[in-house]
Amino acid sequence: MKKWMRRGIAGMGLLLLISGMAGCGNEKKAAESDKKTLTIGVTSFADTLEPTEQYFGWVVSRYGVGENLVRFDKEGKIEPCLSEGWSVSEDNLTWTFTIRKGVKFSNGNELTPEIVKDSLERSFKMNPRGETFFKPESIEVEGDSLLIRTENPSAVVPGSLADPLFLIVDTTADTDTFAKDGPICTGPYAVESFNPTEDCELVKNEHYWDGEVPLEKVTMKCIDDQATRSMALQNGEIQVAYNLKTENIEEFKNKEEIKVMELNSLRSTYSFMNQHGPLKDIKLRQALIRGLDRESYAKKLLKGGATPGKAPIPPTLDFGFDELKDENPFDPESAKALLKEAGYEDKDGDGFVEMPNGEALDLEFVIYTSREELNIYAQAAQANLKDIGIKVTLNTVSYETLLDMRDSGSFDMLIWNVLIANTGDPENYLRENWYSTSPSNQAGYKNEKVDQLIDELTVTFDEEKRKELDIEIQQLIMDDAATVFFGYETTYLFHSDKVKGLELFPMDYYWLTKDVAYN
Repeated sequence: MKKWMRRGIAGMGLLLLISGMAGCGNEKKAAESDKKTLTIGVTSFADTLEPTEQYFGWVVSRYGVGENLVRFDKEGKIEPCLSEGWSVSEDNLTWTFTIRKGVKFSNGNELTPEIVKDSLERSFKMNPRGETFFKPESIEVEGDSLLIRTENPSAVVPGSLADPLFLIVDTTADTDTFAKDGPICTGPYAVESFNPTEDCELVKNEHYWDGEVPLEKVTMKCIDDQATRSMALQNGEIQVAYNLKTENIEEFKNKEEIKVMELNSLRSTYSFMNQHGPLKDIKLRQALIRGLDRESYAKKLLKGGATPGKAPIPPTLDFGFDELKDENPFDPESAKALLKEAGYEDKDGDGFVEMPNGEALDLEFVIYTSREELNIYAQAAQANLKDIGIKVTLNTVSYETLLDMRDSGSFDMLIWNVLIANTGDPENYLRENWYSTSPSNQAGYKNEKVDQLIDELTVTFDEEKRKELDIEIQQLIMDDAATVFFGYETTYLFHSDKVKGLELFPMDYYWLTKDVAYN
């Protein structure tokens, strides 16, 4: 695994500081009190806080509310959290997790192995995505331990349990209130109020088990527009801004009050191509990919804030990126020749080809824009494809609507941005997106060899053999022209120099932690 890049760079933008005159005791106390509160600018992501719905557990984890049996450290390695450790049986089927003692939920209830069992079973029951990680044959309590027996050997069980889908909730509480009021968890913060399009108010968890929590209150303020989020940081409305980009660095140039952290991330932006519609034709998919100038998108439009896309797994992980052969690099003339060969011609002279059966070809490209780079990719792709005669219509929706459209297969193309090693390994990512019977694979991609290799990957524990399988799977997906891989973005975190303890994690489940302070 390559080392992720972290570096702080001085930025710009003078924060409004609380001023107080000497001797004004009340104002001094107010200033000190304000240091116990923090406002973080984020993009809206979830319309509920029910952690088993869609991917909304990510919000619960990022906001410092939810925790798992295990977690990832700053190097992407698995470490204990609500468990003290784990082991696996000789047949690689039974995993034993020792549940940590002395942990309480934010409501004061004690964490017990029985509650952990109920919480994990709830996750598997309520979200079919759970079994794309591994299939439990049984989950049992034995003293202070939890025993998870899988149907088949799985090397990624511990890492899988770090995914926010499996964060531990108090199942003895009223779980029907979790969606609106937030789940009862063990993290350093608890939800005070939640408005999906405006903010989430968090308060210190007085029962937190892992040390002192320095902030009394934190507001996660939803600011979807990138320019507005940048301005909010400049004028002091927020003290931390997530999901700003390369172009924002110039706005903070030569000012030391704002710091910028940078990480070559494990995120990939790609587009599903629905093979239940016109894109079932591999010639059309090949032509489409060859019509996209992905290098220019990354280097020019995103100003170097991304690596050009090619394969499922980005080069930040050592899984054969350089040796994988791209059969469909940018080549607009080749794309036009492919279209003509397959019978796609502009018969009515409007600049766009019709399908071989004479029907109009107009591909609906579903996108969401709370991540600004997605809009850039989509608009650039639309323009590039127009040049080779393929008409694309953009349909901009909320993230929540996009999830529903993905799950119902209601698209021709649909943009996606995801962490590719959410278990510390790309196995689950490959299974979730390209395994033929995965509930997340509504694009209709099916390759029996890919299914076979993913199944083999699941039961393989040898790291070198796993790498070989990952490389072979990727090459097959690329050869099938199954997906458009746009790029792998650099993650930036902009913050006031008064905010301490922030970290960028390669597995970006953790934003607000017990270490974040404001002074």
